[in-house]
Amino acid sequence: QVQLVESGGGLVQAGGSLRLSCAASGSSFSINAMGWYRQAPGKQREWVAGILNGGSTYYADSVKGRFTIYKVENTVYLQMNSLKPEDTAVYCCNAEITTVVAQRLLWGKGTQVTVSS
Repeated sequence: QVQLVESGGGLVQAGGSLRLSCAASGSSFSINAMGWYRQAPGKQREWVAGILNGGSTYYADSVKGRFTIYKVENTVYLQMNSLKPEDTAVYCCNAEITTVVAQRLLWGKGTQVTVSS
């Protein structure tokens, strides 16, 4: 069984930085794409960034120039710089994987990021 485990959230002051990580573990799978979403209290889930297997990266306008997504083997990272209070949210990673029998979309449980003003 393949699962995603996030880490790296926490409390930081505005202007600070955090790095989130999301590791995919299991057997007999390959990763097609990985990404990060976030959900702030009372708001809908928002896509943040994505990375394809070939290395292409994509960002929401709200984080472009401040966040960087990159992948090392089966772990995806989100480097977040110049954080703003409006970045406060639960951040979840997802991964589109291919197993022996099917393609699947997996989600992690999320990690809290809080940016104080």
